[in-house]
Order: sequence, then structure tokens, then C-alpha cells
Amino acid sequence: MNLFDGTSPIEAAPLAARMRPRTLDEVVGQSHLTGPDSIFRKAFDSDRLPSMILHGPAGTGKSTLARIVAGRTEREFTELSAVSAGVKDIRQVAKESADRLSMYNRQTILFIDEIHRLNKSQQDQLLPHVESGTFTLIGATTENPYFSVISPLLSRCRLFPVEKLPEDALQALVARSLEDSERGLGVLHAQIDAPALEHLVSSVNGDARACLNALELAALTVPPGADGVRRVGLADAEQALQRPVLKYDRAGDEHYDTISAFIKSMRGSDPDAAIYWLAKMLEAGEDPRFIARRVVIQAAEDVGLADPTALRVAMAAADAVEYVGLPEAQIPLAMATIHVAVAPKSNSAYLAIARAREDVRKESSAGVPGHLAGAKRPDDRRDQYLYPHDYPGGWVPQDYLPPELAERTYYEPKNNPREAKIAAYLTQLKQGGRDQAEDAARDDGSAEGE
Repeated sequence: MNLFDGTSPIEAAPLAARMRPRTLDEVVGQSHLTGPDSIFRKAFDSDRLPSMILHGPAGTGKSTLARIVAGRTEREFTELSAVSAGVKDIRQVAKESADRLSMYNRQTILFIDEIHRLNKSQQDQLLPHVESGTFTLIGATTENPYFSVISPLLSRCRLFPVEKLPEDALQALVARSLEDSERGLGVLHAQIDAPALEHLVSSVNGDARACLNALELAALTVPPGADGVRRVGLADAEQALQRPVLKYDRAGDEHYDTISAFIKSMRGSDPDAAIYWLAKMLEAGEDPRFIARRVVIQAAEDVGLADPTALRVAMAAADAVEYVGLPEAQIPLAMATIHVAVAPKSNSAYLAIARAREDVRKESSAGVPGHLAGAKRPDDRRDQYLYPHDYPGGWVPQDYLPPELAERTYYEPKNNPREAKIAAYLTQLKQGGRDQAEDAARDDGSAEGE
């Protein structure tokens, strides 16, 4: 008795492996590579593919593209896994490729999956063979190749990004899998409800492998109805993904409400609430770049000069998102979120630029005072610019604003330890200026008296 009560048995391979595209036309979501006008497609059709690095998230089709090349090319196709391969294996492939080329005039394609796992010395072994054309290298990596692949190898390869699959592409894969009786789930007579499909494709972060394998598990565990149809509902999709439905619409109110709560929690110095809203956004598949941008903005707007290191930490977290990606990038995002939340708060920089821009709009005719202008003009009668470093303490009283704005104050230090010192320093400068002015006035009076 087989698993499906008399229906044709499905192979032991997972659904994602069985439904792997066999031609470029079956590949979805990568039109920049598979489209008729793309350089990749033209090189593929002419069997003239150069050495390349395919880079992108897991489950997006990097290995699939390499295997499609293997089925199409007239060249020998050899595969190594960077997880287990070493220098000896690379040398062996290079020798066999060179012999094949000299004796049979047949070229070789070497595919290395997870190429970022090769260390520098192992990658160095590839250089002369890629350079001489002993073999054509196709490497696949989920890492940023600019950080994980040595520069000399990158300069010898073309970089082709394999992008995260959009939800419509995943829906097309699901429909294809449910209809295909040869490789897919057609023999199960399975259907998926619209809410279940939406949850499935929105929860896998563009990973086709995760999507199809969750679909298969759900279809296999749902008993057929009286009509023989296996109906996959939302609860079944949740269990197969081991992820409940989150009330979060990335294009609707919940998106804006959640990011608002995240921002206000950081501004309100509540690290626990800020981390909770961060976790909700990450679990819902929110773009980590969007989150990182908001943390950077909060570090400048709400922490500002009270703790300038907050901006540096936020920028470092944004760089980490680009450098390592998720899931690891959740840690620097959490660090930056907590730092911004617990830092002393000041919006003085935000208010200063807002006030100044308002005056610029109102006083658009205010010009640069003569002593602050650039090159001299023939009729220039401006006052002499006073070079601060020529005076004690590196400061001298001098007007820097246009005359009509001379009394304006834009930056007002807030009441926090760091800006209190700034306020005291500015007060000291202004007091020093008054003292100098009074001294000058006394000197002038003395001279007149004489």
C-alpha cells in the first residue's frame, strides 16, 4: 500500500527538488537573466557563458540556473561543493579539464556551490585556471561576493544577481506544482485556499524552496474530502510553515501603525517595547533596510547631540544589514534599537534646521555679509574678516548671520549632560564677547578724553 491509496507514488525527493525548472523558460522571477534581451540568455543560447558568480538569497534559483546550464551545454560539466572541496579537489579538476581540452578539444564548466566557503588559498587555486580558460567557473553564493570572494577572482568573473522571488512568482510556482501530476502534487488533487496561499507566499521571504516544501507538507497532511480533494486551509499553511499569521500588511495600515509604535517606543526610551515592535516587523518579513533607515533617522532626530554616538551605531547597523543580511543582521538592528531607546534625548538639531529653513524661505533675499563673502570684487567695501585663530582661545566676536537675521537663535541646547556643557561653552563665548566689547568701548572713551 502506498502513501496515496493507489495513486502513482511520488518520488522521495522533496517537491522543490522535483519541480526544479529544467529550462530557462520555466524559471520565474529572474527576467533580468532569462529575458530574451539579457546578456545571460544570449550567452546561454550560444553556449558562450563566461566565468561568473551567481549571488542572491537562498531558494531563489542559483543552483537551478547552473543545472540548466549543465543540461544545455556541449561542455563537460563538473560540480564541487565548497563545504567539502579542498585544494586537492580543485587541482584534480584543473588537471582533468586541461587533459580534456588538449586531447579532445572539449571545454569544461566547473560549478562550485557555496563558493564563499572556500578560504583565500582555495580561491587562489582557481585563479590561473579561470584566467587561462582551463575551465569556466560558475560559483553560487548567498553572501555579498564583494566581501566573500577575493578581488582577483571577482575581476575574472561576471557577477549576476539572482533576486528574491516576488510573491506573484511564488504563486505561479504553487499553481504549477498543484497542477503537475508528473513531478508535482497533481495526483493528490490538492487545492489551496486564497488566505492560505497569501500566508504561504508572504512568509517565506522570496524562498521558493521553503514555499514548495511547506506546500507539500500541508498537502500531504490534509486528508481528502468526500470528493477526493485535499483542501489546504490557512491553519494547515500555518502548521506547515510553523509560523502563525501575523496581523501585518506591509502595504496597509498595520505597516504604518507598527513602524509608528517602533519609532515612538525609541523616542519614549522604552527598549523593551522598541525591541518587541522590531521583532514583529522582522517576523512579518519587513524589509530590514526600511527598519535600518528608521533607526538612523531616530538617532539623528530624537537623540541628536545628546549622544552623537547613537548615529554612528545606527549607521553601523545599516551597513551590517547590507553586509551580512538576515537573519544575522537582526542582532546589529537590535543593538542600534536599544542604543537609540536608552540614549538621552534631544531634538535640538532637528529644531535648529527646521527653524533655519523656515527663515530661509521667508528671508530669501538675505545676502552673505561682505566680510564673509568669497573672492573680493572691485567695488568691495566690506568689513575685514577676523580670523578666529589669530585671537586668544580661537574665538573673536563677529557677525556671521545676515544683518536682518542677526538676533535669530536656531540652536538651543537641551537639558542633558552633553548639551549642558555646550550651553555653558556658548554662554562663555558670548560673555567673553561682551567683555571684549566693553573693553573696546572703555578704550575709545579714554582716547576721546585724551
